[in-house]
Amino acid sequence: MTEKLFYKNAYIKEFVAKGRGQKQDENGDWYVVLEATAFYPTGGGQPFDTGTLNGNKVFKVEEVDGEVRHYVEEKLASIEKVNGEIDWQRRFDHMQQHAGQHILTAAFEELFQIHTVSFHLGKEVSTIDLDRGQISEELFLEAEKRANRIVLENRPIEAKWVSQTEAAQYKLRKELSVTENIRLVIIPDYDYNGCGGTHPSSTGEVGMIKIVDWERQRNKIRVHFICGDRIITHFQQKHSILKELSQLLSASEKQLPSATEKLLDINKSQAKMISDLQEKCVQLEAEQLMKSMNDWAGEKVIAQVFTNRSVQQLQRLARIMIEHGQGVNVFFITENLDKIQFVFSRDKEANINMRTLANEILPLINGKGGGTESTVQGGGELKMSGGEILSRLQNLLIRTNV
Repeated sequence: MTEKLFYKNAYIKEFVAKGRGQKQDENGDWYVVLEATAFYPTGGGQPFDTGTLNGNKVFKVEEVDGEVRHYVEEKLASIEKVNGEIDWQRRFDHMQQHAGQHILTAAFEELFQIHTVSFHLGKEVSTIDLDRGQISEELFLEAEKRANRIVLENRPIEAKWVSQTEAAQYKLRKELSVTENIRLVIIPDYDYNGCGGTHPSSTGEVGMIKIVDWERQRNKIRVHFICGDRIITHFQQKHSILKELSQLLSASEKQLPSATEKLLDINKSQAKMISDLQEKCVQLEAEQLMKSMNDWAGEKVIAQVFTNRSVQQLQRLARIMIEHGQGVNVFFITENLDKIQFVFSRDKEANINMRTLANEILPLINGKGGGTESTVQGGGELKMSGGEILSRLQNLLIRTNV
């Protein structure tokens, strides 16, 4: 089994070890096995470490049957003496987030007897799932406040290996998942928990704990939080956004909510005005089209080819045309780049079977569509122009009685 140096000292950044071998996995990726390593493999909700072995990038670390595998981009020239270097920024971030999770989880447990059922350490935000279907905002704030008090007290964080008998002497936060090789992470007089992850030596190094969001996941509550250096990044991003918004809206940060609300009201008013104008334009367009009514085999027909119009626009225009019930049949077609779409419709006094006509046209454009005998819509490839389709429709009406 690989000796795990990170359990002896989580602050080891560089080390030298002898290699036991290097192989390729089923995907052809090379991995190196060492006699000892400071690289933490994926486990317990904590991601793996990255870094280098003899200058070669380590992009993944996994443990298989006690063997820690360091996946490298290229096969090492020699493994007789391997120099390992940990990406310390990534490692310490994981230590902060993992210890922060212990502290926050213990706060919910201590204050409200709410258990944590899972933990995920993400790249930007970490989460815990609480065994509760609903929690008030006040409880989140209380738990956050308690957690940060523990951070400020700078309590020691201890890790120790114990037997099952020794573990039973502690007030553990949750039941142990193993019966041997038990490792406890302890914050005295606050949290006692079995854990195989890496942690800083004191709560003060966590920096700060901030709950940034929460949501319901089935019958659990998922809490999103950040710790330490991530809070600085989070604050910088929010500060930049607020500063930009202040400049755009010519308002101070405190005035941003009211300035935004005012802007939204203006946008709603303008959107209503635009909608009213669009409706008037459609009505005017409909009036003009009514003047172009034709006679196709004794049927009143309004036919028009458009460019870059949506099916929804054609449907709206067609509804206006047929709402007066004058025995009108409407054939609207739009050419949109390499696509062609159509809407055929009739009012209640007309008799043309629109579905029959659509079934004649769709194969010609390799298209799809659907509807009823009175209204259909569809579309396909621009294999023939809108004008050619209208000519075919007219000929169909002349030759047959559909």
